[in-house]
Amino acid sequence: ASGVSNRPSTMSNSTPSTDNEKKKSRGKRSPCSPSRVLHIRQIPNDVTGAEVVSLGLPFGKVTNLLMLRGKAMYWLQAFLEMASVDAAVSMVNYYTPATPHLHNQPVYIQYSNYKELRTDNQHNQARPQPALQCVNAVQHGNLGITSALAAEGAVLPSHTSVLRIVVENVFCPVTLDMLYQIFSKFGFVLKIVMFHKNNQFQALLQYADAMNAYYAKMSLDGHSIYTGCCTLRIDFSKLTNLTVKYNNDKSRDFTRIDLPFGDGQRTVDTSLSTPFATQNTMFPSYTGPPGFAPALGFPQGAALGPLTVTTSPVPGHMTIPGIPGNSVLLVSNLNPEAITPYGLFILFGVYGDVHRVKIMFKKRGIALVQMADAAQAQLAISYLNGQRLYGRVMHATLSKYQTIQLPREGQEDRGLTKDYSNSPLHRFKNPCSKNFQNIFPPSATLHLSNIPPSVTVDDLKNLFTSKGSTVKGFKFFQKDCKMALIQLGSVEEAVHALIELHNHDFGENQHLRVSFSKSSI
Repeated sequence: ASGVSNRPSTMSNSTPSTDNEKKKSRGKRSPCSPSRVLHIRQIPNDVTGAEVVSLGLPFGKVTNLLMLRGKAMYWLQAFLEMASVDAAVSMVNYYTPATPHLHNQPVYIQYSNYKELRTDNQHNQARPQPALQCVNAVQHGNLGITSALAAEGAVLPSHTSVLRIVVENVFCPVTLDMLYQIFSKFGFVLKIVMFHKNNQFQALLQYADAMNAYYAKMSLDGHSIYTGCCTLRIDFSKLTNLTVKYNNDKSRDFTRIDLPFGDGQRTVDTSLSTPFATQNTMFPSYTGPPGFAPALGFPQGAALGPLTVTTSPVPGHMTIPGIPGNSVLLVSNLNPEAITPYGLFILFGVYGDVHRVKIMFKKRGIALVQMADAAQAQLAISYLNGQRLYGRVMHATLSKYQTIQLPREGQEDRGLTKDYSNSPLHRFKNPCSKNFQNIFPPSATLHLSNIPPSVTVDDLKNLFTSKGSTVKGFKFFQKDCKMALIQLGSVEEAVHALIELHNHDFGENQHLRVSFSKSSI
């Protein structure tokens, strides 16, 4: 309707100014104070109400929506009312540095002058209410209301409840549990299968309802799990059902706790006709405050957390403050003749801050390692489970214990339990540390830093050789001679060398820093 007015229906304050008044006052008006009513502008004219409402979905309940067509037919504008001012503040704080896009066009969000939005049935509204009803139905667990979205047209494309997820730039670990945590906020996740195809990390994820898949795709597509890497590209799969035969680290059916672990070979039944499975899940879906998944707290930052919404400095990325869960690892098949609490502290400290280590008194091949939080525990498992250490293949998994108890006074321990919670060697105490961007799997090439100017190539080669390493290559960084790469005979040699030589004292309070490198010489 080309002659439609840009005036909204009834609001609690006076109506918005006219276009001319806006032009005169643009640049002079002071920023609005926080309000639960948000003004969204430069919306492409083919965007639906459901898509606008979905912008607010991760931050809380959306209580009202008014979409208006202006004189310029290229754009729409909208007023979106959140259930609380806190939800609106979270939404503005997140989208200010990370501009959202609808139909590949940036849209801009700011506080409105209006504290409340009351809409009546007027001819200039762009049919927002069906979308609003459907979104609120999804938020409240009523998954049967899909006809409302269909009434808008083009909102419910022909899609299933199965998503195909491609993860690009995989420089950090992506686990099945991570995907479950991220995607489960949008509904009941029934099944996940992970695999590599065409040199890409991919996953198939099945929801209990197609609407869950729709909102997960709309909210997560294009975002990254970690800042700067592991970007999610999400499409609808042609499959309607996944049949998972094994519950392990590559595939899981959350409705079947009886499935075997299997031998690592996964088979996916690509049936196109099997009905959706039940909504009984092994892990209950997150029921906390609205937001993205229960926060995963990956070191580089990822999806929005449920308790606080923190802003990522990189547009298009989401930040997670941390997740509840177990931070104690059970580490087994260790070499009892060689392993020490300090060695485990240094090795696991590459992937998080280790607070305590306990080697079992009667079973020296088993240890407990307590990380700073559950996210760091998962990261350590991802990188170190299956790694060879002192001639044995180490196994790392989550422990049933929530914390490591220090020995009581007089209790025999023989130095097998150590508290490192206040250690100066923690790599991740500073949240802005560059160490967060330099987490890599164990490799034969080590990155050395903090090298004193007086230390030569031969000095460093001899140092590593004295610890039993075979030096295959060495080079200083051209722009910074305090850093170097050293390539050893094997990954296991590099692991041993890191344990032995990280924090090596060169004298005069200068200590060597050692970490795994993604580069080779």
